[in-house]
Amino acid sequence: MFNKKEREPMRKETPIEKSEIKAFLGPGSQFEGKLVFNEIVRLDGAFRGEITSHDTLIVGESAEIQADVQVGTLIMSGRFKGNIKAKTRVELRAPAQVDGSIETPALSVEDGVSLNGTVTMNLGDSAAAAKPVANGSKK
Repeated sequence: MFNKKEREPMRKETPIEKSEIKAFLGPGSQFEGKLVFNEIVRLDGAFRGEITSHDTLIVGESAEIQADVQVGTLIMSGRFKGNIKAKTRVELRAPAQVDGSIETPALSVEDGVSLNGTVTMNLGDSAAAAKPVANGSKK
């Protein structure tokens, strides 16, 4: 009556096709330095340094990252130590382990994630744009 799919807990999949990923650091790989990119990047290996982008960074379950990260969106499933600034959102998916600070307007955390650090959620420029501006003209 029930098939295997119905018994498994629902898990949100990464809504990104493999063909959209432009760079990939595979399991067992190690890289140290500065990573700058304009399109979607996935890390499954070890990375130490600095990561900067306006696009999406995907960190797989086998990844071990020690870095200062500034990206548009971060999807994290691996181990991370450092500082995260995301302009759009951060998704922490099990079994992620995060030690450090997160600054983002939107945060999603699944059950089973370990998060030790600080979280700052600012609305960013949209909050400043919503403030009324006084009109200097008089009638």
